[in-house]
Amino acid sequence: MSMIRWEPFSELMSLRQAMDRLFEDSFVTPSRAFGRLDFTMPVDMYQTENEVVVKTAVPGVKPEEVDITITGDTLCIKGEKKADEKVKRDDYIYQEHRYGAFSRAVNLPAGLDTGKAEASFEDGILTLTIPKSEEVKPKQIKVKAIEGKKEAKK
Repeated sequence: MSMIRWEPFSELMSLRQAMDRLFEDSFVTPSRAFGRLDFTMPVDMYQTENEVVVKTAVPGVKPEEVDITITGDTLCIKGEKKADEKVKRDDYIYQEHRYGAFSRAVNLPAGLDTGKAEASFEDGILTLTIPKSEEVKPKQIKVKAIEGKKEAKK
C-alpha cells in the first residue's frame, strides 16, 4: 500500500474554481436563459438655460403606446415593442431585434415645472422637454456704481 501525500491547497483551489464557475453561471442574464430579450433604453438628458431635455430612441413603437409619468423627481418611460406576428418564431434564421416590454426610470434635477412638460415623437426619437421653474433659472444681477458717496468723502 502506497501513501499519497495530502495537499490541502490543491483541493481549495478546485473549490475556488467551482465557486467561480457557480458565480459566472448565476450571473447569466435571466432574459437570455428564458428566451426573452428585455432591454434598457439609452437616455440622453441635458439642460439649457430654461429647460431640461430628455431624449430616447424607441423605434418601432407608436407614440400612443408610450407611457410617460413624472412622480416627484423620477421620470418613468414605459412601453412595449410588439413582434411581427406575420413571421413565426420557428421561421427566423436570425432574430436580433428586441421585443417586449421596456421601461426606464431616471432621476430629474430639482426645480423643474413638471406640470408644463411636453413630449414629441419624431423618427423614432422621443423628446421630453421640461421647463425649469422661475426659482432655479439663472438671474442676471447688474452692478450699479454709487457716485454720490465718492464725492462726499473729498
